[in-house]
Amino acid sequence: MNIKEIYSKQRLFFNSNKTKDISFRIKVLKKLKAVLKENEELMFKAIYDDFGKSEFETYASELSLIYHEINNSIKNIHKWSKKKRVATGIANFPGKSYIMPEPLGVTLIIGAWNYPYQLSLVPAISSIAAGNTVIIKPSEVPTRTSKVLAKIINAAFSEDFLTVVEGGVEETTEILKNRFDKIFFTGSTSVGKIIYQAAANHLTPVTLELGGKSPTFVLSDTNIKITAKRIVWAKFFNAGQTCVAPDYLLVDKSIEVKLLDALKEEIEKCYPNYMDISDNYTRIINTKNFDRLCNLIDYDKLFFGGESNRNNRFISPTILKNISFEDNIMKDEIFGPILPVISFDDIDEAIKKVKEKEKPLACYIYSKNKIIKQKILEELSFGGGAVNDSIMHLTNTNLPFGGVGLSGIGSYHGKYGFETFSHYKSILEKSFWFEPNMKYPPYTEKKMKIIKWLLG
Repeated sequence: MNIKEIYSKQRLFFNSNKTKDISFRIKVLKKLKAVLKENEELMFKAIYDDFGKSEFETYASELSLIYHEINNSIKNIHKWSKKKRVATGIANFPGKSYIMPEPLGVTLIIGAWNYPYQLSLVPAISSIAAGNTVIIKPSEVPTRTSKVLAKIINAAFSEDFLTVVEGGVEETTEILKNRFDKIFFTGSTSVGKIIYQAAANHLTPVTLELGGKSPTFVLSDTNIKITAKRIVWAKFFNAGQTCVAPDYLLVDKSIEVKLLDALKEEIEKCYPNYMDISDNYTRIINTKNFDRLCNLIDYDKLFFGGESNRNNRFISPTILKNISFEDNIMKDEIFGPILPVISFDDIDEAIKKVKEKEKPLACYIYSKNKIIKQKILEELSFGGGAVNDSIMHLTNTNLPFGGVGLSGIGSYHGKYGFETFSHYKSILEKSFWFEPNMKYPPYTEKKMKIIKWLLG
């Protein structure tokens, strides 16, 4: 597959203006949904072979979000694409002003391995809705999933509009030599920096969806049972391989013992066969990540779990207690089923410690105390989050999803995805019927007074 040839074809197709036709975009989105529906079984099998992930979890965390994004785009694309009138001001009377969204051009989507369908296709849907052509480079880590995605998309669509290009570092490096109009990357901060540098060579705008150590504050007035239920689900869903999973807990010391017991009880209830792979629990993606995660488990601080099996890349839901910010597990994002618990007795000190780390992608707060909730939300900078829940904020397409600082640049989902892949063109339109002489020479003291009166 010749990437230069594909890129050139997409450039020609975009310049034909076909993608600017909203009916064309809607037709493509409807076709994409139909093609995915037809191939669900193939997709389920591929992701099970890569992760051991059940059909239920794949549909809930991947396909349902893709279908929702398609449906939402089809429903709202006319509204999002309309030019928007804005005030003109007296300096340009008589006239009108408006903003016109237009597609950027040829776009590149580089997906991540942890949710390989969703994180490749949802940004692609936004790009299509905005009127662009799309090249998708899925992660090569889940090999079967990558192959299936390429097979499905490339059989249904022409490469001059929408195509999947497989490959690893070498192929991605070659792809990035082309001058795209937009690059969208989901993955690690370290790789995000490489993508950003490559894009800078062409002054290509980028959206980077990265990660970070997302804190979860659990305060003394919380509902312990519900809190434990929601945290356990959010942390161990996809075996913790979720960019917005709770990375660590900051728990009020007065309820630490009760919360730890509730977390243990909830794990045993949700994962009764947690000593082995089941339909409710997922494998670690590869042995490299398995070994990395096992090295993070400090058995002197083990509260629950800690079992592992390298042959099937299994690590049981694990909780560590008596953790401090200096421990090895607190250095980088965990991205696995290990939950460190840090206790505190001073909320200001806990907030201060979080501030000393890089800005996270997410933050969660469990509390009924309005003052403390507001304090945390106002004082900490993070991409997005939730109060009295975890992860679920990303399912609301009315909320922009993205990071800040080292956790990302830009956002998407719903209309925010459309905006990410659009340029908003500013237009001033004047009439011929009246033309004041104020701005033209000769400049006089009288004109100066009038200008100051009107504009000063």
